[in-house]
Amino acid sequence: MKLTIPYFLMFVYLKLNVYICNTLLIITIVNSGGIILRLKEVLEHYNLTSSTFADTIDVQRSSISHLLSGRNKPSLDFVMKVVNKFPDVDLYWLLYDEGSFPKKKEERKKVEETITEEISKETKIETPTLFSENTITEPEVRKISNTRFSANDKKLLKVVLLYDDGSFEEYNK
Repeated sequence: MKLTIPYFLMFVYLKLNVYICNTLLIITIVNSGGIILRLKEVLEHYNLTSSTFADTIDVQRSSISHLLSGRNKPSLDFVMKVVNKFPDVDLYWLLYDEGSFPKKKEERKKVEETITEEISKETKIETPTLFSENTITEPEVRKISNTRFSANDKKLLKVVLLYDDGSFEEYNK
């Protein structure tokens, strides 16, 4: 079932409120419960946790949690981030459950490789290697001098004798 939206609703506020107007239209026309179910299907398909999914589409982790629990409804910005990051997700499938997920099998392999590459690029951490720094340091030479400790300010408390058989003797003052 497709609904047509009169043009005057879409362009009620031409400047600052267009984004808000479009967001409200998605929320009121689209069944957000269906979007949440399809979002869970996307997470299962790509074997992603809600945290990695949030990091991938660059939203806060709490927003994914709130969406999946039904506390919040998805915004237009959120839906567009999902569709842009995961080309295998069709916009009409996500919003209206029209079409299929994932897209055709031929396209599926390309899309999965692209997404896997993007995720690995984003999570790649440079680890320093043994030769990552080419700095040569001179050994530090220090003079060692024999110094005597003055016995005037120190008091003997205990003497422990250790023997090679593992036994010991302890003498207290």
